[in-house]
Amino acid sequence: MTTTSSQFENAQVDEHKQGDTLPFVLDTPDTSITTNPTTVARTRRTPGAAWSSFNHVLSAIPPLVLGALFLLAWYTVTLNGRINALILPGPGVVFASLLQGFVSGLYWVHILATVEESLLGFLLAVVIALPMGYGIAKSRFIAHTFQPYLAAGQAIPAIILAPFLFIWVGSGLRSVVVVCTLVVLFPMVVNTILGLRIIERELLEAARLEGAHGWSLLAHIEFPLALPSIIAAVRTSLTLSITGAMVGEFFCSPDKGLGALVLIAMNQYNMAFMFATVIILAALAAVYYTMTWLLVKLVEMVY
Repeated sequence: MTTTSSQFENAQVDEHKQGDTLPFVLDTPDTSITTNPTTVARTRRTPGAAWSSFNHVLSAIPPLVLGALFLLAWYTVTLNGRINALILPGPGVVFASLLQGFVSGLYWVHILATVEESLLGFLLAVVIALPMGYGIAKSRFIAHTFQPYLAAGQAIPAIILAPFLFIWVGSGLRSVVVVCTLVVLFPMVVNTILGLRIIERELLEAARLEGAHGWSLLAHIEFPLALPSIIAAVRTSLTLSITGAMVGEFFCSPDKGLGALVLIAMNQYNMAFMFATVIILAALAAVYYTMTWLLVKLVEMVY
């Protein structure tokens, strides 16, 4: 009996020990793997990173193929004078005009002027739109006060306001920047309002119960959650700022900027020069879009 009782007690002790050590064994099945977490993380990330890089390469193929097909179609329809060159010049003539403009230095001054006008208009719109959007989203009084004018402003094209600004402000940089700001402002205000209004009220109440108020609530809860809508507005508005600069240059700056070059080419009926300027505008829009893509990556690193 004594031997049996001793064996039973030993079995209980062994069972108890196994029960104590079992969670540890399950959590760390192989200590040689967990001794260097950095190595494991790198090992796990490497295939995903390689696949992501491969996907980036693949994603560039469709736009390149589409561009090649467009050039081929353009070359085909203008081959052997099928279409009058005064109406649609061939790609060779257009690229020759483009190269000549860069070599002579003609384009650089006008590109810098358009970049300056568009970026200033965009930054001014950001400074106005973000506080305005926040106020409209958070205050019923401000919303009832400004929303009718916001809707009316969206309905009026900026191209209609440009002649008035030319008369009131005069020609030059200031009037072009104002036109550009008006073009960019309303989409950014609307996206800011939408981004703030989709935040769940229960989440904000929970944050307030935890002591988040005012600036703390905005910086840590509202702004990060509204950021996707704001970034979408930035992406749209930054490329749209080129359109605003062009409209302003048509009416308020006829001697500087890419818009002025389009007017000069149109008055001279120089279609090759006009097409070359449009290509520069498209390339500038692509650069701006790439800038917004880099901004998105930077924001993802921060948040």
